[in-house]
Amino acid sequence: MAKKAIKLPKLGLIYMDYVLRFFDKSNFKGWPDKIEIVTYHWKNDKDRFIREVKKKKIDVLVGNIPATAYETFREISLALPNVRFIPSLDTQFSNKSKENVTRFAWKYDLPIPKTYIHYDKDSAKKFLKKCEYPKIIKKSYGPSNYGGYFVHKVDDKKEAKKLLAEKKYHPVYIQDFVPMEADIRVMLIGHKPVCAFWRRAPEGEWLTNTSQGGSMDYMDVPKNVLDLAVKTSKSAKAEYWACDVAYGIDGVPRILECATAFAAFPYIRDWIGQYIMWNISDGKFRKPHVPMFNWEELSKMDSSLLRTLRNIHFGKFSESFDGEYFGKKKKVYGSKKVYLHELDKTYPIKRVKWSKKEEWPSKKWNFQDRFSTAKLKKSKMKDFPNPLGG
Repeated sequence: MAKKAIKLPKLGLIYMDYVLRFFDKSNFKGWPDKIEIVTYHWKNDKDRFIREVKKKKIDVLVGNIPATAYETFREISLALPNVRFIPSLDTQFSNKSKENVTRFAWKYDLPIPKTYIHYDKDSAKKFLKKCEYPKIIKKSYGPSNYGGYFVHKVDDKKEAKKLLAEKKYHPVYIQDFVPMEADIRVMLIGHKPVCAFWRRAPEGEWLTNTSQGGSMDYMDVPKNVLDLAVKTSKSAKAEYWACDVAYGIDGVPRILECATAFAAFPYIRDWIGQYIMWNISDGKFRKPHVPMFNWEELSKMDSSLLRTLRNIHFGKFSESFDGEYFGKKKKVYGSKKVYLHELDKTYPIKRVKWSKKEEWPSKKWNFQDRFSTAKLKKSKMKDFPNPLGG
């Protein structure tokens, strides 16, 4: 008896005016049906966007939401309860701000530098007068939160006072300074690491961002860093994900940033597209096989060539056929040497199920709007969130 054909969901991509596109249709190679495009035009476009999604009868919408549109898209997703957003708006909670990354980490007991978030400026001033230095002060929320340009190290209370008077950040987001060997970016698909690299600060500096002169290398990313990235991805219920991890000189990894929006070579976006196709098709499409530490080998190629690679496929280990190569390829990993192909069982690609339950409702967690400077000036609000998240 012939197997009943699987009806595929109607797939759509979210585009936005003035925002670089993470995906295009080519990342979903082999999808047999028309892929719809729905473009958000900002300003008062919410209702029109909802109507267009309904008119096109889209079942799954794929795309990253920038911080400045996040709350609007939470409302859009609630108005479209039968449309699956990939990643979900709950998964994208950390995209909105550094404060949200911190609250996400607090909830799931993920290691981060000790963090203090002050919406009350007087409370922030009192804290900065008596705390130990150095401290890191960051811009928590905004449209341009990349490259380390809104991350500042202050060595005493005088520097802190001057910085806050100049920048007027709200909330005042402060972290303990963690001396670190480097930071490490880990990209994951279905909770499996697919790319990882070190970012090291120039000699005598502390910022590791490549836009600030930092260097990169892909070799020997530690096991405890990859394990932390996997735990973080699973906590976020993320189809795809990236973590920036501070690797302290004490050997302890700590989350600095995590989000679904990150820079990635086109072939990585192809893997994500292939994963999404597999995840939403009840297995009609092949699950991508991405070997552990593939990035160490691919990084030997010039980056200008890596940017041109598309739709890379890898073979799986077969003992009868591949034993001569795979069976003898070992790597020092953690406290022992292991066969490389065995790590693919340790770090499998996992399916992410759709949940309609709302984990981070804006009514509770949208502190940025509830305690905005404009609202604070017009009222006598005193119920500020606890600076330590309690």
